[in-house]
Amino acid sequence: MKATEIMIRYGELSTKGKNRRIFINQLAYNVKQSLHGYPKVKVRSDRDRMHLILNGEDDRQVMTQLEPIFGIQSFSPVVRIEKDPELICQTAVEMVKDIWEPGKTFKVQSRRSDKGFIWDSNDINKEVGAAIFHGIEGIQVKMVQPDIRVEVEVRNEAAYLSCETIFGAAGLPVGSSGKGMLMLSGGIDSPVAGYLAMKRGVEIEAIHFYSPPYTSEQSLNKAKDLAVKLTPYVGKIQFITVPFTEIQEEIKRSIPQGYWMTVTRRFMLRLTDKIREIRHGLAIVNGESLGQVASQTMRSMTAINDVTTTPIIRPVITMDKSEIIEVAEKIDTFTLATLPFEDCCTIFAPPEPKTKPKVEKVRQYEERLDIDGLVSRALEAIAIDEIKSGDSYLQARTQEMDDLF
Repeated sequence: MKATEIMIRYGELSTKGKNRRIFINQLAYNVKQSLHGYPKVKVRSDRDRMHLILNGEDDRQVMTQLEPIFGIQSFSPVVRIEKDPELICQTAVEMVKDIWEPGKTFKVQSRRSDKGFIWDSNDINKEVGAAIFHGIEGIQVKMVQPDIRVEVEVRNEAAYLSCETIFGAAGLPVGSSGKGMLMLSGGIDSPVAGYLAMKRGVEIEAIHFYSPPYTSEQSLNKAKDLAVKLTPYVGKIQFITVPFTEIQEEIKRSIPQGYWMTVTRRFMLRLTDKIREIRHGLAIVNGESLGQVASQTMRSMTAINDVTTTPIIRPVITMDKSEIIEVAEKIDTFTLATLPFEDCCTIFAPPEPKTKPKVEKVRQYEERLDIDGLVSRALEAIAIDEIKSGDSYLQARTQEMDDLF
């Protein structure tokens, strides 16, 4: 039986009390953005359910778009019918017949929010279950882990029936927690950090530091393709490229080698914070994992954080590399992140970086630099691209090169 709607369940959003409507509205906006290619679908968001009226659109294609959207606990293709007991039983039998095979078991699970309906939830379970049992020869009931779970919801406006429940991405709708600036390198950790921040409702804008000619155009396109991998969860991402060559050359020329990485990260944080302020972000997000590299020891992070009071969200701070890789593989960024295109952090990495840098020494060394001038010139030259789902940068560039020969 062809579904007429898709019913979305909110999960965690149901606990938000008086602020629930804010979260639901954000989720409705994100769903509409994700379904821009399905103009016939109409979105109706109620207090505890969201309904997507399909109007003839393919339910399977629409549900594929819903799977990565944060804020959705689960969803089901449903048939909406009148609240008539006989019609409910008849529709349930027809739906199960469409998918039943000999040997499969079933169970009816109901919910009644319309307290004026003639049956309570126990009655619905018994009556609909009996109709299916007697209407399909050979079918058996199984209360625990049945093959087919028939969901019946009787609400004020209609009854909704489904035989399929698909779990969503859960979390909070992206944008409901404000905007954060993701420091996106070309590595494994920062895309995972961006994904986890979005799962808690943070809208991200990606900031990538680019140091030509030391870093190639391929390294920049790799970072953009990593941003593409994050777009299914939000629709589109603003990608901000920050020129960093002059700053790194000045650091190498004027700062003792052991402090190169500390001062480099301090400049990155300064620039990210300036861009955050310009673009009205509330926090900075990065992929630091405690103790993983020299710049991510407690003392290094203390020395680096000295340049800002802005909150820094570190979603992977307590995860080891295998845990981060597991998430990277799940969101399909791992293979791309391991391509051998170096970013500006790796090419200027000192052979023996300080793991316990002293803040006083860092400040002293930075007095040799024109910090305001370097930051100002970098900000004047930033470039902003809108990254959308389906975009491709490394592959497109490779194709352009192939076309030249």
